[in-house]
Amino acid sequence: MKTSNETTHRLHIKDMSCAGCVDTVQRTLNSLSGVKSAEVNFAEKTATVTGDVSPDTLVSAVSGAGYTASVLKGEDSESEKEGEEAALYRDLLKRTIISGVISAVIFVVSMFHVLPPLDTGAGRVAWGIVSLLTLFVLVYGGGRFFTGALKSFRNHNANMDTLVAIGTGVAWVYSTFVVLFPNAVGDLAGHLYFETAALIIALIDLGATLEMRARGKTSEAIKRLIGLKPRTARVVRGGAEIDVPISEVVLGDIVRVRPGEKIPVDGAITEGSSQIDESMLTGEPMPAEKRIGDEVVGGTINKAGSFLFRATRVGEETALARIIEMVRKAQSSKPEIGRLADRVSGIFVPSVLLVAVFTLLAWFNFGPEPKLTYMLVTAMAVLIIACPCALGLATPISVMVGVGKAAEYGVLIRKGDALQQAGKLTAIVLDKTGTITQGRPVVTAVEPSGGMSEDEILSLAAGLESGSEHPLAEAVLEAAKAKNLPAKEVTSFEAVSGHGVRAVYAGKTVLLGNKKLMKDNNVALGDGEARAEELSRTGKTVVFLAAGGALAGLLGISDPLKPDSKAAVERLRKMGLKVIMLTGDNRVTAEAVAKETGIDEFIAEALPDGKADEISKLRAKGERVGMVGDGINDAPALAGADVGFAIGSGTDVAIESADITLMRGSLHGVADAIKISNATVRNIKENLFGAFAYNTLAIPVAAGVLFPFTGMLLNPIIAGAAMALSSFTVVTNANRLRWFKP
Repeated sequence: MKTSNETTHRLHIKDMSCAGCVDTVQRTLNSLSGVKSAEVNFAEKTATVTGDVSPDTLVSAVSGAGYTASVLKGEDSESEKEGEEAALYRDLLKRTIISGVISAVIFVVSMFHVLPPLDTGAGRVAWGIVSLLTLFVLVYGGGRFFTGALKSFRNHNANMDTLVAIGTGVAWVYSTFVVLFPNAVGDLAGHLYFETAALIIALIDLGATLEMRARGKTSEAIKRLIGLKPRTARVVRGGAEIDVPISEVVLGDIVRVRPGEKIPVDGAITEGSSQIDESMLTGEPMPAEKRIGDEVVGGTINKAGSFLFRATRVGEETALARIIEMVRKAQSSKPEIGRLADRVSGIFVPSVLLVAVFTLLAWFNFGPEPKLTYMLVTAMAVLIIACPCALGLATPISVMVGVGKAAEYGVLIRKGDALQQAGKLTAIVLDKTGTITQGRPVVTAVEPSGGMSEDEILSLAAGLESGSEHPLAEAVLEAAKAKNLPAKEVTSFEAVSGHGVRAVYAGKTVLLGNKKLMKDNNVALGDGEARAEELSRTGKTVVFLAAGGALAGLLGISDPLKPDSKAAVERLRKMGLKVIMLTGDNRVTAEAVAKETGIDEFIAEALPDGKADEISKLRAKGERVGMVGDGINDAPALAGADVGFAIGSGTDVAIESADITLMRGSLHGVADAIKISNATVRNIKENLFGAFAYNTLAIPVAAGVLFPFTGMLLNPIIAGAAMALSSFTVVTNANRLRWFKP
């Protein structure tokens, strides 16, 4: 839980090149005094740090570790980051093309013996030119590897840059030495590796370019959410409507929204009504009807009608801003499965360097002639093919896409662990009120017992309840309003505490309330009493209406099911989940709701602490429990579950109270979250398996283990191509999630 002094900062770390860099930066940040947690995202090149520490301290620490960092704050800096990455992509593409063309030329002249031999003067000049061209490729196309390797060396680290710089650098130095002093190496003078060094750089650049292009698609969910924000708002000031930048809207401003416009900030309607398209926030395709007093959310679209609303949340406090921040945090977090890659990557590069040294020694001691050539080829292949880019990308790239996909369906995942755990759940515990049901009383039955019609009963009941603040009174008034029925005017109104109300209408005493009120006033219920018991057994609260001492009719009031609750429960059961209802309501109502929705097991009359105890009991039995509630009175149970799902509109505390927030308010969101969790974790496992298997198999092959049996060695050029392809494959596989539909 955050203390008052804790803040969260996001940093853009521009020059991380592999999983080893992630490990270095994360250890550096976590070692700082005051830092509570630090998550570094290689795919997004960001770090999210929480704690009581200044941004300057964080930037300074990252700089000391050999990397360049800047603080991301507000959308201007985010846009600047995107601009920098777009410029980097264009620059990398240009370097790839130029390096690729030069490398292709070097490859052709080397492989097809176009140039004169080295033992002639013309040959030495020609190969000297090739050496300079290769040096240009290394500096222009691969300069970042050498500067990165130097920074790592100064900070006593090793990373991908180290491997590439050593491999290509040694190839160039050795080949240039042979050109300058061909007699010093005797028979080896014919073995030059300029084309190898140049092509490796070009291929790695090509892989990085393809990866960056594919990686840009993973953050589309964030871009779409940011795109929901309008640039200006039309506010009423000094009696006139003026357009102002959205940053200048303040609390209490009256804002005008016209048909087709985006709502600029959160607020409550003060004049007019409309249909609001909230699909980009909630995933709900049908527009929501909004009237005076209803809340509207910034970023949603006004479909029809003009209205005024009072701004209640602006800037970073709006629901949309909080959602964007939540998605960002979730995309930067790591599930437990991803931390495995971090732990491996921390020791991976040093291990590869040791393997390369061991390879050199093995070929020197046991290899055939020309030993120097074999030593160089195998060590270079080991260094190049082992670059752990794919390992570093495997988890974060899938998490970014998975969290973004969930947001498209109105499922906001707060952290990576929830994304992983949701797919492992065996039991789903549902709160009743506001989760399975709509959370507000509604008149669901009107039954006349005397000469009055249903409309007359509703109209008279509305007149009796017009002065009451009881929740059931609101249900009666809403029912009459829905049928455009006027509330009858009554006199001598009197509230009878705990029982109902009494008044006079058309010269008769009229009563509206429970059975006790009827009995106390000698009203004969007759068949109405049996009917009331039937309605009670279905979970309805019965209100009796009497006029002139005789029963006129009764009203059944209940909290109705959400339209899709039954289908959602059936869907969860078909997924193999045990579905349990946990409610503080009485047993009769709980049983009626459970029966209507098809829930076999329910626990009624549970207090908030009791709900948490029930969750603990289920977990003690070995169940992996997901708790679904409104995020406020269910907070203890939500916190105690393996995964807490908050049902909420996204405009209240619910958005902060659980691991996952369901913006739509539909239980289908639980099933969607579980499906997306399974797909994302499966995708991560595919990526990790691919990355681990690639390195596990490729490194021994590169070292030459197959040579004694097949006479085959892995060409370092092929190693470079395979390394570049592995990263691109991981990113492409993660992007498959963008087409997943739960």
